Amino acid sequence: MARKLLIEHADVQGIASYDVYRKHGGYASVEKALKTMSPDEVVEEVKKSGLRGRGGAGFPTGMKWSFLAKPEGVERHLVCNADESEPGTFKDRYLMEKLPHLLIEGMITSSYALGARRSYIYIRGEFMYVLRILEKAIAEAYANGMLGKNILGSGYDLDLVVTPGGGAYICGEETALLESLEGKRGNPRMKPPFPAVKGLWGNPTVVNNVESIAAVVPIVNEGGDAYAKIGIERSTGTKLISASGNLVRPGVYEIELGLSVEEFIYGDDYCRGIANGKKLKACIPGGSSVPILPHYLVTKTAAGTDRLMTYESLADGGFASGSMLGSGGFIVFDEDQCIVRNTWNFARFYAHESCGQCSPCREGTGWMEKVLYRLEHGTGTLEDISLLEEINKKIEGNTICPLGDAAAWPVAAAIRHFRDEFEWHVKSPQEAQSRNYGLIQAPLEA
Repeated sequence: MARKLLIEHADVQGIASYDVYRKHGGYASVEKALKTMSPDEVVEEVKKSGLRGRGGAGFPTGMKWSFLAKPEGVERHLVCNADESEPGTFKDRYLMEKLPHLLIEGMITSSYALGARRSYIYIRGEFMYVLRILEKAIAEAYANGMLGKNILGSGYDLDLVVTPGGGAYICGEETALLESLEGKRGNPRMKPPFPAVKGLWGNPTVVNNVESIAAVVPIVNEGGDAYAKIGIERSTGTKLISASGNLVRPGVYEIELGLSVEEFIYGDDYCRGIANGKKLKACIPGGSSVPILPHYLVTKTAAGTDRLMTYESLADGGFASGSMLGSGGFIVFDEDQCIVRNTWNFARFYAHESCGQCSPCREGTGWMEKVLYRLEHGTGTLEDISLLEEINKKIEGNTICPLGDAAAWPVAAAIRHFRDEFEWHVKSPQEAQSRNYGLIQAPLEA
């Protein structure tokens, strides 16, 4: 079983409280950073760790921090992106619900490193019960001198605010999040300028995912070099995976990057195989927006090497035969799942959640949903399959933010790997609809 750096104490009774969290080593990174390290030294440790953004893009966190502009007399901000809206992803919710003080500790240590004195947690609007958990934990941190003025006598001041979003998927995009946090409609901004130069209220801002910020705690406690020794190549450390679909044991797992996909799916310490003795049909390894992989590319790459749970291995072969680690939303399909139906279900989501700012996304996602509806419900044509491919080409790379790509990639990959199933829906529509095919749903509780 992998070493757990983040959720080791998740099941400890009362761990969501300040006192219990402190008894289990909580806030040690704050004490170490504020008492023995300069802000630049904290940034350097994060750089050495090789930590990559755990929200989906996988950009090196330390490098992102180093881009932050530091003009004299201008306020800076750290914003935590807790707007976890990607279908198939629920690990951030789990972390905030079980270990709220871990996120708060990471926010304090990271804010110190960035020179931010007012930081924010922007949480998904549907997570109101989690917001209450965070608010209670923040109040405890203030009461115990971990937030507010002169933290631990260091001279460093920090205020931390948690605020809910309006329930829009688009606000997971960092600039749309900043617009929403400012009280505006959550539309993505044109870049440049990037948030590191002109972010929240025009001030230099870093936006990081919940898991990324939480990972700063063990990095500071144990050192960046020690963290970098976990994992392989440029995929260092541990990663939280949201495993759902047709698995014997779905849920949230913390893995060491470099674990084989086969071990993760079938290993006794992890998901324990496909539920009900069924066969593996396909897998979406990084949340609904990444390309689907057919069974023969899930555990092996096109070159025949073992597929690993890393950024590099899951992307091996590009989109022709690979996918992305993304946010770690690991969705498994058994042999009874209908790829056309599930692709249509994802397309419905993206059409509904498009902010409407860019014509290719606004119009294209709606067209894809309608065409997939026809194919799934027995009125589609073979030309519709080619039409979907053309629509995808018009969307991909032609929108302000990457969420247009996120809507296009799942459809393109489904057709690329399962064209015969799409054609079967056209040629044998009654048989396709009469089959006991299912629709994947994530578990309500991890």
